[in-house]
Amino acid sequence: MHSFPQPALALVDEMTRAAAADPARAVALQGAPGCNGHRAALEYDPGCLPLPCFSFEDALDAVKDGKAARALIPIENSQHGRVADIHFLLPESGLSITGEYFLPISYAVMGLGRGPFAAAYSHPQALGQTRHYLRERGIVPMSYADTAGAAAFVKEQGDPRACAIAPRIAAELYGLDIVAENVEDSADNTTRFVMLAKEPLDPAALAGKPAMTTFVFEVKNIPAALYKALGGFATNGVNMTKLESYQSGASFAATEFYVDIVGAPGDPAVDRALAELAFHAKHLRMLGTYPQARPRG
Repeated sequence: MHSFPQPALALVDEMTRAAAADPARAVALQGAPGCNGHRAALEYDPGCLPLPCFSFEDALDAVKDGKAARALIPIENSQHGRVADIHFLLPESGLSITGEYFLPISYAVMGLGRGPFAAAYSHPQALGQTRHYLRERGIVPMSYADTAGAAAFVKEQGDPRACAIAPRIAAELYGLDIVAENVEDSADNTTRFVMLAKEPLDPAALAGKPAMTTFVFEVKNIPAALYKALGGFATNGVNMTKLESYQSGASFAATEFYVDIVGAPGDPAVDRALAELAFHAKHLRMLGTYPQARPRG
C-alpha cells in the first residue's frame, strides 16, 4: 500500500492543488491531513501550505523536485527516541536543515462509537508513546503509516471495534468520536522536527545568535578513533547535545555518527573542533546550521 485511505484523499488532493499553485509557501510533511506534522507545520509557519506525503521519502522528494520549498520532518521524540530511518534519509537526501521545532504531543482515542475497542491503529511512535493506556485496556496496537492516516483508515473500514490514536484534529476531519484525550504516557511528551530545504543557511547570518549545527561523520577504523575525533569538542568547550551511531552497509565495520552541537561554523571554537574531527574522520558531512529553537544545557 502506498496511498492514503479514501476519507483522506479529498483533503490531500485539495492541499496538493494549493501547494502546486504556490510551491514557495508549500511545506511537505509525512502523513495524512490532521497528523502531528500537519500541526507542526502550521504552528511553525501559519502562512505555509502543508503538502501531505505518504512517506518520508516522498516528502523529501517533494522538495528535491520543486513541489515544495521545504519539508518538516520529525527526528526524535522525548519518550520514544529517534524516528526510524530518518538518520539514513537525511544525509542521502542532499537537503539541508534550516530550522527546528519542538511540538508538544497530545493524543486522543477516536473511533466509530464509544468502544470497547479490540485494536488501535497508529504510527509506531504513537503506539509506543501510549503503550500504558493500551495495555491497561487490552487493546492490541496495530502499526500504520501515520497517526491521522490511521484515523482515516478506521473511518474507511467502518469497524466499531477498531480505534485510532491520533491528534484531536483528525477526529474532526474524518468524523470520528473522541473517546479519550491526553492518553500519552507522559505529560511532557515532545517531538522535535527539523525543517529541510535545498539550500543551507549561511552560518554567518546567525553570528551572535543561539544556533545549532548538525553533521554526520565516519571515523577511521583504528583504535581510539572516536575518542580522538571528539576530543576537540571537549578541549574547545563546544557543547555536543546529541551523538548517535548507526551502521553503514552490511559489513558492520563502518559506523556513522549523527551529531548536534551548540554553535555555528565561523565561531573559532567550533572551527577548531570541526578541524580536529575532520583530521580523524574518514568523512564529514555538514547537514546544516540553523537557529536554536530551545536552549540546551
